[in-house]
Amino acid sequence: MFRALLNAFRIKELRNRMLFTAGILALYRFGANLTIPGVDPNKILNQVGTGIIGMMDLFSGGALGKFSVFSLGIMPYITSSIIMQLLQVVIPKLDALAKEGEVGRRRINQISRYVTVALALIQSVAMTFYFRNFGAVLSFDWIHVTLIIITLTAGTTIIMWLGELINIHGIGNGISLIIFASIISRIPGEVISLFRLKGTNWFLIAIFVIISIAVVMGIVLINEGERRMPVQYAKRIVGRKVFGGQSTYIPLKVNQSGVMPIIFAISVLLFPATIAQFINVKWLQTLASWLSPSIGGRINPFYIIIYSILIIIFAYFYTAIAFNPNETADNLRKYGGYIPGIRPGKNTADYLSNILNRITLPGAIFLAIIAILPEIFIDVMGIPFRFGGTSILIAVSVALETMRWIESQLMMRDYEGFIKWEIIMTEIIKIIMLWD
Repeated sequence: MFRALLNAFRIKELRNRMLFTAGILALYRFGANLTIPGVDPNKILNQVGTGIIGMMDLFSGGALGKFSVFSLGIMPYITSSIIMQLLQVVIPKLDALAKEGEVGRRRINQISRYVTVALALIQSVAMTFYFRNFGAVLSFDWIHVTLIIITLTAGTTIIMWLGELINIHGIGNGISLIIFASIISRIPGEVISLFRLKGTNWFLIAIFVIISIAVVMGIVLINEGERRMPVQYAKRIVGRKVFGGQSTYIPLKVNQSGVMPIIFAISVLLFPATIAQFINVKWLQTLASWLSPSIGGRINPFYIIIYSILIIIFAYFYTAIAFNPNETADNLRKYGGYIPGIRPGKNTADYLSNILNRITLPGAIFLAIIAILPEIFIDVMGIPFRFGGTSILIAVSVALETMRWIESQLMMRDYEGFIKWEIIMTEIIKIIMLWD
């Protein structure tokens, strides 16, 4: 990894891209610490520990606790992307638009941006009125409220723009790197607060560090794990040329859905709690308490069970969206490909679906274990470390994705170097032959 980074830094174009990305992330962190005028962030620090507010604060890199310009973070864009992916399954027109190639994807991205602005506007209004109850808004008149709402909405729009700039001029995926920077920025503070505790049990801390390293290694193995289905293409003779006859494979990842099942499950569980914060109804308050991660300072077993079941269900649901066995089988038959021992068409689709269902289960169970580990640490070991398994999963996944992007760029430039030398040698040979 370090050798790849060093080699990338020696290439001028990649070095400029890396420095540009670092500059954009530094600008994002500056905005995350820039408090909105007319608010008192000290009065909301105790309200961002748990629940949906705590999750939003995590993805914003602590910006919500400071009531900064980027308080909403990138969550509205993530929600918008999830909505658009679900609508592609329901609305045939959007599904056809997604299959049109680059033009269709640009159109869907444009619609996602409009939906993001609308969601950011709604969330900024709800957040302003919610934090008013704690006295965070110093002057609650229409001028100051409008200023806060516009600033929060514009902050999310700017984050989207920064992510697009990284996509064009930087390295990797811009939105993923912004989330990565938000999560990583919380680690030093969490570690410092952990070691500042009075009566710290160093034996438990050592066990916690060992388990954390094991979790990171497990995440890498699961993310990189895949089942390779062999595919053989039949030979075709067109004129005097022979096409096909090649062997390849279809990679079926163990964790095909990534971190989306955890995000879906958290959204479903925290929805009643979010509504209960604004509507004082007895049955809704009771439901919110049952779905709370802890009751009376102890872990809630009902929450853990429901949370794990939802993660497994959403893992299968999102995998069905991300990988379509029928479409893959049709494409194989169209181009003369087949899985050895399996008849093309419906049999191939059923075979791929069966394999996918079998390998998705261990990946879904692993996601559930990663998601509930922080609650177990807090309850059983008494370690108040709020940097959850979801955060580690996202951080490791983005780091692996970015390193793959850098390695692909290095490989492409190596091939370009080989091609250039091949052209030079060809020209030299031609000159020698003409000289003779």
